[in-house]
Amino acid sequence: MELKWEKVADNLVFPEGPAWNGKDALFFSNCHGGFISRLDEKGCEVWLRAQEEPFLFTKTNGMTFGKDGALYACDFGRKAILRFDVEKKTSTVYAELTDGKKLNGPNDLAFDAKGNLYFSDPGKYSRTERNGGVYRVTAGTKKLELMKDDLGFPNGLCFTKDGRTLFLAESAFERVLKIAVGEDGALGETTVFAEMPGGDPDGMAMDVEGNLWVAHFGGHAIRVYGPDGKLLEKIDVPGKKPSNVEFAGPDMKTLYVTEDEFNQVHRARVAVAGERLHWAP
Repeated sequence: MELKWEKVADNLVFPEGPAWNGKDALFFSNCHGGFISRLDEKGCEVWLRAQEEPFLFTKTNGMTFGKDGALYACDFGRKAILRFDVEKKTSTVYAELTDGKKLNGPNDLAFDAKGNLYFSDPGKYSRTERNGGVYRVTAGTKKLELMKDDLGFPNGLCFTKDGRTLFLAESAFERVLKIAVGEDGALGETTVFAEMPGGDPDGMAMDVEGNLWVAHFGGHAIRVYGPDGKLLEKIDVPGKKPSNVEFAGPDMKTLYVTEDEFNQVHRARVAVAGERLHWAP
């Protein structure tokens, strides 16, 4: 599959975490730049800059919108999950460890259909010191639970449409894991879904046919896998370091990719629509 890529944002600083607001704009992090960008048909602008007094954020990575219209973000500098009021341009800490403990540095996040928020917390990039985990923030209570540990740099993650499977990039092992999700949201049986040598599997998204689209950081491509884990397509992208993907637009057939070799965002029209995220606006 060859896509006609259009560059829509430039001069960024490690763009990541693209999040479609469900209406007219894409928001994304600049991980090492201390600002969040907003992109619409008029162009790209700095939406919000990092600020500690009064606190807004420090360094964001993965982001997603919730059904409440708020923007949720992994702040790996603050070691917390933040909730942004988009209209007021304010933030609150949605979840963090207490009693003197700290998360490693949240990376990416996804809601389930009940509004519970799951996020990856990578820690060290290592195959021997596997101190990464996946946490859940229970909707309504903000209760923070460790759902899975002993992972080698857990990265991008997303749920299937039925919510019974969580896909998780385990970047240090260059693979994507397939994790069974119980009725109570517990994470169970884990198998290797796809091997991705030559780079890190990073951000990911599902399409309406149940295929998984994975940004291959360092691999110069987006790889598309069928529900059985078979590689269907390898889509070349501008730059060697695509970090994340997001389906957007009224018909969900516009695919955005953040890319960190040239620090740009590109988009292309695709034939198959993306699956709307659980608990999306």
